[in-house]
Amino acid sequence: MGKHADYIKELLKPADIQINGDRPWDICVHDDRFYNRVIRYGSLGLGEAYMDGWWDSEKPDQFFYKLLYTEIDSKAGRSPAGVLLYFKSLFSNQQRKNKAFEIGHRHYDIGNDLYRAMLDRRMVYTCAYWEQANNLDQAQEAKLELVCRKLDLKPGQKILDIGCGWGSFAKYAAEKYGVSVVGITVSGQQAELGRKLCIGLPVEIRLQDYRELNETFDHAVSLGMIEHVGYKNYGDYFRIVSDCLRDNGVFLLQTIGNIYSVRYTDPWIDKYIFPNSMIPSISQLSSAFEGRMVMEDWQNLSVDYDKTLMAWVSNINRNWHKLRDRYSDRFYRMWTYYLLMSAGSFRARKNQLWQIVLSKKGLPEGYRASKVYRHFLHQNEMLHSVKGY
Repeated sequence: MGKHADYIKELLKPADIQINGDRPWDICVHDDRFYNRVIRYGSLGLGEAYMDGWWDSEKPDQFFYKLLYTEIDSKAGRSPAGVLLYFKSLFSNQQRKNKAFEIGHRHYDIGNDLYRAMLDRRMVYTCAYWEQANNLDQAQEAKLELVCRKLDLKPGQKILDIGCGWGSFAKYAAEKYGVSVVGITVSGQQAELGRKLCIGLPVEIRLQDYRELNETFDHAVSLGMIEHVGYKNYGDYFRIVSDCLRDNGVFLLQTIGNIYSVRYTDPWIDKYIFPNSMIPSISQLSSAFEGRMVMEDWQNLSVDYDKTLMAWVSNINRNWHKLRDRYSDRFYRMWTYYLLMSAGSFRARKNQLWQIVLSKKGLPEGYRASKVYRHFLHQNEMLHSVKGY
């Protein structure tokens, strides 16, 4: 196979991954150019080689789980693409205001038909809550309900939703809790469809960057948006959120979390999936909201994202026949690679999923998180027993 193949073979050995093996997590190499591409370009080369059909695995999620759990990725060293992203993150602000809508155009505007086929019936594009759920629809509704309860929503309140997607939270909160919601997104297709889905409700969906906010709300929520904010902007982000809240207001932040502090994302993810993105760490977030907001609760739901991503893959596979006229086979390999790689990362606990509750000045009566969880789970158990879920 040559020296490059031998090097890759030895690199994978601690993860118990074999080349052309017969186990689900092993990889089958179809083109010998694969080895040189991976050595030269690292994770970018690995992903592009998969997109081009140069290698396969029966269970790519398991391949990535084993690769990441044994930290083989860190032993391979930094690729030229990674070095370039590192210096770009140091010497420029990749998430500055004039770049805010780039992620909307390149990721969220791909096509609403793709997201309808992949997501649950409410089109929630964030981690679901599987504690008592049997399917994706139930799990996403449970997540929305949990968020509403953590915010302690009351009829008549005005809520801000930063990164509102297609309006799933806004619609649910308005229907179930009688609140009005202002949702902002940087995706034109999300805004257009979200307005249609929320018609007749006290919901306003705007095409707007968070830095343009200048009004007051009772509470605020952001589900899976701060991954696009960038470490150089975290301080401004929390300052803006705090300025938008009433004195007794609460902010619920749901975010993917990194176990290490980084300044840029994986080169393949940056090029093909989430340009200019960056997953925050605990220290990066806490240092940014220190002095600006008070942490009331921090919950880790990492395992739930693994299940959510695998449900999305299942939906894509089941509905691909409806999409293949608009999306190429190479796109299909790219998209499922992204979902399966992400699932493996959460399974290996390299990525986390946090729900963080912050108050503007600290709640005088305290935040009774455990009571919220217990009451929610108790009601869920009763609901399932009545409906026979």
